[in-house]
Amino acid sequence: MTIFLILAPYGAYSLLMLVTSATMSVFAASAICLMTVAIDLAYGRSVKILAAGSAVVFAAIGLYLALLDPQLGTLGVKLSVDIGVFVLSLGSILLRRPFTLQYALESVPAETAAMPGFLTANYVITGAWTVAALLMAAANLVLLYVPGLPLWSSLAVAFAARNSAIYFTKWYPEYRQIKYGTPARALPDAR
Repeated sequence: MTIFLILAPYGAYSLLMLVTSATMSVFAASAICLMTVAIDLAYGRSVKILAAGSAVVFAAIGLYLALLDPQLGTLGVKLSVDIGVFVLSLGSILLRRPFTLQYALESVPAETAAMPGFLTANYVITGAWTVAALLMAAANLVLLYVPGLPLWSSLAVAFAARNSAIYFTKWYPEYRQIKYGTPARALPDAR
């Protein structure tokens, strides 16, 4: 469910870009981000860096389109979104609060969060998402400056980068658990 809430604004944005204007797409995505923030608050969870930051990124792009440059092309909008996600992700690492840490702290027992390597694992996973965002931005940038390339090439890179980051996010904690083991106190009681 968490991964759905994290990716919902981006999925909606991508689908809406196919059927409506870029301005409507980014404002809808911003609204969905704000709804995910509201859901977190309603359940007593923290406001997530990624959700709040994405709401700002989408809204800023929407305002830019609405007020300054309504003719910005689809590739320009996609590139802007990818750069915004890259900045959020890298920024969370540089601020020493990898964005995945907030999600992880709310989904694991306190004993697991206190384990050595837990923070490192979150840096690695956030790094994977940072690389994915960078690859998506690079694919759109190449497509922007090499117009002869087929559109599907950028879509293929985006699909591969996003899905690889999702897979890595699920795989890496299991890998660390197998490699380093889990102390008995971190396992739930078998009652």
